[in-house]
Amino acid sequence: MKEIKTLGALRKTGYKSKSIKLELRDNLIKSLKNKQDVFEGILGYEDTVIPDIQRALLSRHNILLLGLRGQAKTKIARLMINLLDEYIPIVHGSEINDDPFHPISRYAKDQIEEHGDDTPLDWVHRDTRYVEKLATPDVSIADLIGDIDPIKAASKKLAYSDERVLHFGLIPRAHRSIFVINELPDLQPRIQVALFNILQEGDIQIRGFKIRLPLDIQFLFTANPEDYTNRGSIITPLKDRIESQILTHYPTNIEIAKNITNYEARLSDSQRTSIHIPEIVSNILERITFIARDSELVDEKSGVSTRLSISGMENLASSAERRMILNQEKETTARIIDFWGVVPSITGKLELVYEGEQEGPYQVALKILGKAIREEFLVHFPNPNKEERKDKLDAYFQIKDYFSNGKTLDLANDSSFSDFKKLLDQIPGLDILVGKSSINEEDRYAFKELILHGLAEFNILNKEVLGTSMSFSDLLANMLDDIDEGPDFDLDN
Repeated sequence: MKEIKTLGALRKTGYKSKSIKLELRDNLIKSLKNKQDVFEGILGYEDTVIPDIQRALLSRHNILLLGLRGQAKTKIARLMINLLDEYIPIVHGSEINDDPFHPISRYAKDQIEEHGDDTPLDWVHRDTRYVEKLATPDVSIADLIGDIDPIKAASKKLAYSDERVLHFGLIPRAHRSIFVINELPDLQPRIQVALFNILQEGDIQIRGFKIRLPLDIQFLFTANPEDYTNRGSIITPLKDRIESQILTHYPTNIEIAKNITNYEARLSDSQRTSIHIPEIVSNILERITFIARDSELVDEKSGVSTRLSISGMENLASSAERRMILNQEKETTARIIDFWGVVPSITGKLELVYEGEQEGPYQVALKILGKAIREEFLVHFPNPNKEERKDKLDAYFQIKDYFSNGKTLDLANDSSFSDFKKLLDQIPGLDILVGKSSINEEDRYAFKELILHGLAEFNILNKEVLGTSMSFSDLLANMLDDIDEGPDFDLDN
C-alpha cells in the first residue's frame, strides 16, 4: 500500500476508509477470533478490566479508566495502538491526518480541488497515531484545540479572518488517532467544557471562526479517585459524555503480583543470570505491598502502587549484585537481610496518615517489613508463641538453647556465600526445621535465614542492626544486660 502515491491510484485499489472507532472494533474482532493477546504484559486483568475494555471498543465508546496509582492505566492506553491498522493514507502535507476521501481541513480540500486524482498521499504508521497529554492546571484551550497564529498570518500575508491562519492544537492533530488525557481531574473545568462538543458532536470551534471540523478520534481518559478531593474533579456533563467508565484494581493475590513484578522490573541480563532470588524472598517483597495497602498508618485513599514491588525488586537485585562484586563472585543469592537496603524503595511510595507521620516513614517501612516476614514465616513453620504442644518437644528448643548460652550471630550484609553458609550451619536445629526436601542449596539457606528473622519478629530472639550487619542474640539476656547497665546519671548535677 505504501507504494501508492496518489489519490487516483488509491481509488483504483478499491480502498475504503473507516472511522477509527470502526477500525479498532474490526481489528479487535480479528484478534479475538485469532486469540491474539493485544494487551501483552497486562497481568491480573484477564477476567475484569480487559473484557470491559473489549466491550467498550466493540460498542465504539470513549473510555475513562478510573483507578489508583500504579494500576497500569497509561500502559493499557499505549497498548491500544496494536488495534490500529498498520498504515493509513493521508493527504500529503496535512497537519491533521486528512482522509483523502473525506478531507476536513481547508488545506486538504484545496489540494484535492487543485490536483484531483493526482493529489499526492503520505502513509502514516500506527505508532504516530497516538497522542498523549498529561493534564496540568496550566493546560490551555490553545494547547488542546488551537488558536490564531500571527506569524503564519504575517508570513503568508493573510487576514486574521482567513481560516488558513489557524494553528491546530493537540486534539485536531489527533484526527483519526487515539487521544489520551492522563489525570483528567487536574484539567481546569473551563478546559473540560471545551471537550463537550468534541465528544458529542465531534467538531471544534476556534476563536469564533465559522469552522466545523468533524474530528474522528478515539478518546481515552485516565483518572485517580484521590484527585477528586485533592486537586479537582471531572465535571458532571463531561463525565456524562464519556460512554464507558472502567474501574481498575490492584493484583488480587501474591502470585499475580509476582508475575507483574518479574515482568516489569528493569533488571539487566547479567542480573537475571547471575542473581538467584529465592521464592520466599519474592513472597516477602510482595507481602510488603499487600500489607502496606491494609496498614492503618498508610493512607488507603492514595493506594500503594505496584511500583513499590517493582522498585523493590530492582533494589533487591542491586543489593545482591553489589555483594557479588565486592566478593568477586560469579553468582549470588538475594537474602532477607538485603531488604534493609530496599527500605528506600518503600518509604517514597507510602502516603502516610497522621499517625504514620508521627512514627516516620522509615519506622513505618520497618514495621511493614517485619509483618511481611512474620506472614511468610508462618506459611512454612509453626507459630513459636502458641502453647498448644504441651506434650511435644519445642520445635525451636535447640535454637533457643544455643542463644541462651550467651552466643550471638552476626550476619554481615557483604559476606560471601561461603561465609554466610558457615554462620548459619553453626546454629543447631535449623536443618531439622528446613527438612530434607528437594530444594536447592541457595533456597535451603534462605529458609534458615527466614527462621532467624521470624523468631526475632515473634520476640523469641533479639535482632539488632549494627552498621552493615545484623546481630541475633537471646532476647532475655539482652534485656538483662540493659538492666545491669542501668540508666546514666550525671553525678555533678
